Amino acid sequence: MNRILVILTIDTDNLPDNFPQILQQERAVVAQWKKEGFLEQLFLRPTKNGAVLIFKDIDEEKVNQLMTTLPFYPLKKSIEVLPLIKDASL
Repeated sequence: MNRILVILTIDTDNLPDNFPQILQQERAVVAQWKKEGFLEQLFLRPTKNGAVLIFKDIDEEKVNQLMTTLPFYPLKKSIEVLPLIKDASL
């Protein structure tokens, strides 16, 4: 089972006035991904400037495409996509 880690950082210095509404939309999209089974986990960053997402059983190309559909995507400062390989010895 493959995993892909995504680190999303948003530009908190330039948030739009409707940020609370965008946040609600973001939560709905992420909840749908979780329901569909390809988002394993979402962690919020303590700095409140982004999140870490862990996808499973989809490829990097699909993850990159999905990330562009997030309501926060236009607010991004950076997105780092890291495919992971499980250490079979552990």
